[in-house]
Amino acid sequence: MNIRTSSSRIARRTFLRSLGITLALPALDCMTPAFARTADAKVPRRMLAIVNNIGVLPKHFFPQEAGRNYEASPLLSILDPHREDFTVFSGLSHPNVTSGHSTGNCFLTSARGAFKAGFRNTISLDQFAAEKLGQVTRFPSFNLGVNIEKANRSLSWTRDGVLLPAEDSATALYQKMFVQGDAAAVQRQLRRLEERGSILDTLNSEASRFSRNLGSADRARLDQYLTSVREVEQRLVIAREWETRPLPKTTSPAPAAIQEGKYFFEKFELMLDMAQLAFESDSTRLVTLMLDAFWTPIFKLGGQQDTTESYHGLSHHGQNEKKLRQLEAADRRHMAVLNKLMTNLAGKSEGGERLLDRTMVLYGSNMGEANIHDNTNLPIILAGGGFKHGQHIAFNRNHNTPLCNLFVTMMHRLGIETNSFGSSTGHIAELSPI
Repeated sequence: MNIRTSSSRIARRTFLRSLGITLALPALDCMTPAFARTADAKVPRRMLAIVNNIGVLPKHFFPQEAGRNYEASPLLSILDPHREDFTVFSGLSHPNVTSGHSTGNCFLTSARGAFKAGFRNTISLDQFAAEKLGQVTRFPSFNLGVNIEKANRSLSWTRDGVLLPAEDSATALYQKMFVQGDAAAVQRQLRRLEERGSILDTLNSEASRFSRNLGSADRARLDQYLTSVREVEQRLVIAREWETRPLPKTTSPAPAAIQEGKYFFEKFELMLDMAQLAFESDSTRLVTLMLDAFWTPIFKLGGQQDTTESYHGLSHHGQNEKKLRQLEAADRRHMAVLNKLMTNLAGKSEGGERLLDRTMVLYGSNMGEANIHDNTNLPIILAGGGFKHGQHIAFNRNHNTPLCNLFVTMMHRLGIETNSFGSSTGHIAELSPI
């Protein structure tokens, strides 16, 4: 590619070489790692987003009544021990996000037209939050998966709409959090970071002169590029700081690997255990977990009982009673696992508060009714986070409220000042913090 100015025409590589200035940065707060900022440290707020891309059977999930005195549905009755710790929503969805199962990739973005020609995703909620919060922990976020088709499915997407592959190995995640390499390994990682940083040293003092010869549109693009370079350099500085710090300790043993896809719920529970360890060690404050039921083969419902076909096959039940019974059993397992998670988080204390009260747990699906590929009236639960729970917030099921309104409310709880995200039209006032 060649670049033209008003007076000359130069090769792109020559341009990059000639702009080789090292970008000097002022002493920014975001360059000071979290472990050095303790004097005015705020209460840590966390988020765990869990998405089951098959969904649940609507008639067993949604309550009939709204408000605090709703009668629990068959599935929500499993969560009765934590009724005051969660809120259930109806009438939420992403406007014009209607591409069946593929919309799982858009659950945290709300980008329209998934997998249509020319589609490009947008930044996901977790990555948006990570940008706003800065790297206050060793890992800005964890993107996890169960039985996930890693090359094509993810909950996490960059600002440029690039898929961030999910980690589907609990063992690898445990090692990343708690297994420290030897001194030589640390030095190798530091050298790798330095090598990445050296790429940014290809700009020189010709930048300002060159910029003056550009048109306004090209100058704006160059400024945007230089800003991106500065942001990358900031992240590299922080990464080098964290690399020299010892990893946290844990008394929890390393998890055993679960390879077979049929152990769907066992993998689900194990990944939630890892997410809790990440929060307890403050390794990260943002975790996403995609349960790729669409990619899950015949699986175990409990004990030695296996389903008769894949999860996706069951979801297209056509009112077949045998399939419906298996789906209901699977949905009940989902709620049982979620109930166990809330119990575990409520049983851990941090700074005199329950870990659950500092951790928002979002559970939901991009599918309102998988049998007919309906992406409206999504099943949504928000637990923990210090909100006034114990209610069913019901919106219009024929004219849904944007799910991103809930996302904006959640970001406020994380301490992020924003009035919009994705397709939001506001926030959810009924969901107020304690």
